[in-house]
Amino acid sequence: MTQPHYDVVAIGNAIVDILAQADDAFLAEQGMTKGAMQLVFSPAEADALYAKMGPGREVSGGSAANTLAGIAALGGKTAFIGQVADDQLGAVFAHDIRAAGVRYDTPERAGQPTTGRCMIFVSPDGQRTMNTFLGASHYLPAGALDRALIADAAYLYIEGYLWDPEEPRAAMRAAIEVAREAGRKIAFTASAEFVIDRHRADFHALIDGGMIDLLFANEAEIMALTETSDVDAAIAAVQDKVETVVVTLAEKGACAVRGGARTTVPAAPVAQVVDTTGAGDLFAAGFLHAQAQGRELEASLTLGALCAAEIISHFGARPQVDLKALATRTLG
Repeated sequence: MTQPHYDVVAIGNAIVDILAQADDAFLAEQGMTKGAMQLVFSPAEADALYAKMGPGREVSGGSAANTLAGIAALGGKTAFIGQVADDQLGAVFAHDIRAAGVRYDTPERAGQPTTGRCMIFVSPDGQRTMNTFLGASHYLPAGALDRALIADAAYLYIEGYLWDPEEPRAAMRAAIEVAREAGRKIAFTASAEFVIDRHRADFHALIDGGMIDLLFANEAEIMALTETSDVDAAIAAVQDKVETVVVTLAEKGACAVRGGARTTVPAAPVAQVVDTTGAGDLFAAGFLHAQAQGRELEASLTLGALCAAEIISHFGARPQVDLKALATRTLG
């Protein structure tokens, strides 16, 4: 097996995040559940909601893309595979992710639907309420995969959010086969409870079949996956089926289990929670980067917690401090 050139190659939704502030009254008026994510199923509905947003900003987003941007900021080498349309938002996505230091070569898709967008309303307490129109991101074909690129990365990282549509699901299955044949590791993030509820059997098939080396989930997700009401029981149900299970525990920190041994770290301190958008994505960035550098579990969890704390201390899901310097100061 050759030494990989890239630390992480990820496949995920290529989405432009549009962030604006909104109060609880606005969320209630629009029928939104504060802190939740709901799908927007038509371009017209997306346009109507966008028109109601206050002043905001646009930045390339998507769960896996955010994670890669974090790894790149830490000094890692990353590449992203995801579908945009040949439109203005597609150009925004491509420019932003490349500017973040992430390789991105997926060809644009002509015609409808438009590039995916996530309209994020940030409450005064930092909670984010997301309304996602997935658009072109759900039309990623297996033919768009760069198999040589996937085989040249230490980790293939895939997100559960993209498991819904048949076309990208087939692409991710093909990517897993490429990574496996090349002897690389596969990391998977469960993404959200509603995703797990729809695809629990598929996810269990991946786990039981030894297709996942590193599983990321938060407390609610790991319990939804195992259909248990106790986080420790949920972890115990999967820990012997994957090499490493990583579970974020909100203000209680995070834990990882490998070889039956559990490692736990506290949450990193943060002066004020401004916006929780991307907290899990950046935690995964810190953890994956440290693992790719050969760090132990405790150091990997610690770096994940630091990255998550940095991202929730400001508006948006991309780091605003030198993460590489932060990691060096903390871990050496």
